[in-house]
Formats: sequence, C-alpha cells, structure tokens
Amino acid sequence: MPRPIINEDLCKGCGYCTLVCPKHILKIDKERLNALGYHPVKVTNPEECIGCRYCEVVCPEFAIYIEK
Repeated sequence: MPRPIINEDLCKGCGYCTLVCPKHILKIDKERLNALGYHPVKVTNPEECIGCRYCEVVCPEFAIYIEK
C-alpha cells in the first residue's frame, strides 16, 4: 500500500501538493511550525493514497515522496 512521506524540515508549506492530490489527503498543518518557521503539510488519511506521485512531482523542495 502506498503512503506519502513528508520531510517536514524541508517543507515550506507552499500547498502545491494539496492542490494536485486527487484524494485530498494532504493538508497544511496550521497548528505546527517546522524548523524553518513554515506550516508543513500533513497527511490526513494515508490509507486513501493511490500512489499517483503527483505530490512528489510538484514539490519544489523535494520534501515529499511516496513509499510503496
């Protein structure tokens, strides 16, 4: 089963991955800040991931990948 892995310390909270996710399982975590002072992305329902890898491709910081 695929699942998104987020390196929160690299994430700048741009939200591109949240826009392209067909299952809408990625959300900006407004409750937390990472080491860079940004709100990182969080995975809300990892079991719904279909492994499309759109989030990987669109991330300018290479902060997300799909583990299979």
